[in-house]
Amino acid sequence: MTINVTVWGENVHEQTNEIVARIYPKGMHQCIAEGLNEAEGIHATAVTLQDPEQGLSEATLDNTDVLLWWGHAAHGDVLEETVDRVQKRVLQGMGLIVLHSGHYSKIFKRLMGTTCSLKWREAGERERLWVVNPGHPIVQGLGDYIELPHTEMYGEPFAVPNPDEVIFISAFEGGEVFRSGLTYKRGNGKIFYFRPGHETYPIYYDAQVKTVLKNAVNWARPEGSRWIDSCPNVPADQAPNPVEIKGESLHKPGEEGFK
Repeated sequence: MTINVTVWGENVHEQTNEIVARIYPKGMHQCIAEGLNEAEGIHATAVTLQDPEQGLSEATLDNTDVLLWWGHAAHGDVLEETVDRVQKRVLQGMGLIVLHSGHYSKIFKRLMGTTCSLKWREAGERERLWVVNPGHPIVQGLGDYIELPHTEMYGEPFAVPNPDEVIFISAFEGGEVFRSGLTYKRGNGKIFYFRPGHETYPIYYDAQVKTVLKNAVNWARPEGSRWIDSCPNVPADQAPNPVEIKGESLHKPGEEGFK
């Protein structure tokens, strides 16, 4: 069965920075989508912040199995209603892959419940992403580590909750380390944070990075049916074992509660 993937990019640096425009002439979002479409069974399309409904309408999200998110300069421009729609779908079972500077996106911070802050440096230094669990589905097809010759440094402490799994730990030329691949479960949805992706380096053309993203899409795809959160008031006479009402109630039988 085909996995329907939506790649969301804010598409700001590509329009305002000549270095980024030269490296990603069709945009980072399109480059990522094209890399995913190399894999059989994945159908990826790209949307941007500038699209109607910021690219993430109810209809788009309803048809999305896995959403990839790249943002940096325009986190504040993402509307709360957009974040609400994405969060709802993640809780229902849609996979979410958050890339690089998306750690500061509204959706990631909301799902983590923390500031998601970190140390950083732009010096074009080498990064080695060491594989922590060689048996994990996300790292299949890789060796002991991925080496990127030029990256932006992210360093610990990374202010996120303890993850379900650590997939990669990065070691940088300058000496810092960073948990560069983390997984979480929120509601019925799987989340993968993947650190590489600084816009002034051609990281999303790297074959091993593309392998990680393809594997992550297959890992994050929905499992089972959607978890529809409705919080119903079950009348006493409709309980599995019907009960007699004893005492007074705030709500009438079947009436909606407060949210």
